[in-house]
Amino acid sequence: MRRNFSRLKLPFFSVSMVFILLICGGWGFLVHRTINQLAVYRLPRPMRDFYWKNRTYLVQQAPRPDVRRNSDPREAPRHFIDLEAYGDSAAWKMPLHWDDAVRQYPMDTLRKYGYVPYEVQRVKGLLTEAFRLRDRDSILFYSADLGHYIGDANVPLHSTINYDGQLTGQRGLHSLWESAVPDVAMDGWSLHDGHRAQYLGDPGAVIWSAVRRANGLVNDVLEEELEASKGMPDSVKYHKERRNGREYRTYTRRFVQDYAGRLGARVHEQLLSSADLIADFWYTSWVDGGKPDLDSLLVTPLDKGDRRARKVEFKAARKDRLVTSRLLMARQQATTGD
Repeated sequence: MRRNFSRLKLPFFSVSMVFILLICGGWGFLVHRTINQLAVYRLPRPMRDFYWKNRTYLVQQAPRPDVRRNSDPREAPRHFIDLEAYGDSAAWKMPLHWDDAVRQYPMDTLRKYGYVPYEVQRVKGLLTEAFRLRDRDSILFYSADLGHYIGDANVPLHSTINYDGQLTGQRGLHSLWESAVPDVAMDGWSLHDGHRAQYLGDPGAVIWSAVRRANGLVNDVLEEELEASKGMPDSVKYHKERRNGREYRTYTRRFVQDYAGRLGARVHEQLLSSADLIADFWYTSWVDGGKPDLDSLLVTPLDKGDRRARKVEFKAARKDRLVTSRLLMARQQATTGD
């Protein structure tokens, strides 16, 4: 979730016509849930059974931070960082770590313009402590939340003041990139890249590198939407639908497909990078937390049926058949866990 869109002053096209700016929130529930699931397959054996057995929780709770902002006024700035507001070349000049940031910037500034790379590090610390304490519930809670913030840090529009294209006459771009494109295109993407979780010597430097990479895509995100819109009348770009007696305007599948084609692999690559980085942060937290025996934290050990199911699922992930095997939980919502 980029921020609370209810505060935006939306242009009305008629009394009952508004843009649907967010399909689900954040990357979109589809991608947030998908990247948490994909991260499980990238973990080493000592972590694998525990995370696989609890994959339903990790997948279902992936969007929780977006939901939480409805009741927690402190939540919104944890999801983004408006780099332009922090000065020239802020992505390269800002401190890597929170303690240095609060010495350099007033808290009001950080709350206003966001601090997602610092939130990733904070939650990583909480997850590390949960491992150290062998606290099963906290391990799962912070693993799910950490996956969400890492996902947000990899989204270009979470790194700019022009987070919805509102400054360039492209309002609605937020949900187009994060939600509509993956919803239309993801079933055709490869979800396996061969990554195995790696230990991060400096998680702060790594998450800032991800933010820089995402921010480097902002111009492409904006320019390709302008190109896709050229010569395309609103009657082709948008369609109207009625919900609860009101009329809304959304992007047509044709426009989303055109925009997705122009973006090429950019959204796909950010999805995979998010999943890889989530696995790296989970693994690093486990190592820093003393490498506790996670199998002993399972409510019930894996039985023969579980082991068979796990084998099938990991093979499907390795062969890039999660979608065709109906094992991608964000699409099917059919797998159970412990």
